[in-house]
Amino acid sequence: MFSQTAEYALRAAVYLASQEGTPRTTQEIAKATQVKIAYLSKVMQNLVRQGLVQSQRGLHGGFTLVRPADELTVLDIIQAVDPIQRIKSCPLGIKGHINLCPLHRRLDQAMKLVEDALGQSTLAELLTEPNRARSIPIPLCSWPEME
Repeated sequence: MFSQTAEYALRAAVYLASQEGTPRTTQEIAKATQVKIAYLSKVMQNLVRQGLVQSQRGLHGGFTLVRPADELTVLDIIQAVDPIQRIKSCPLGIKGHINLCPLHRRLDQAMKLVEDALGQSTLAELLTEPNRARSIPIPLCSWPEME
């Protein structure tokens, strides 16, 4: 349902949230999140353009979140890199369909539920969730030790 870009952006944002304002380089973020540097660079540029992350050049530079983790939601990150597409008109292009048909109305309602759930989930909440899920090493879901 979510693109690889959204997944990588979320990994990077959660990692930055765990760093409590300490700038992290692209290399550090890539290593911690298991994302290739070239792809991550593009994702980070997008997050900077959308005003969710800031970059600082220089010896002690890197990326940090613009707002505290308890003010940034999962939805904020997803919408910045690959927005959820709601159904506003007939996807089939039928001119007589002023309102959505039952199928498309239900699909749009499901997308609304997803938006609502993600909009209520902050990055801070993801960091405070019990660690039992982190204790089982699952590829792509395991979290590196915090530095």
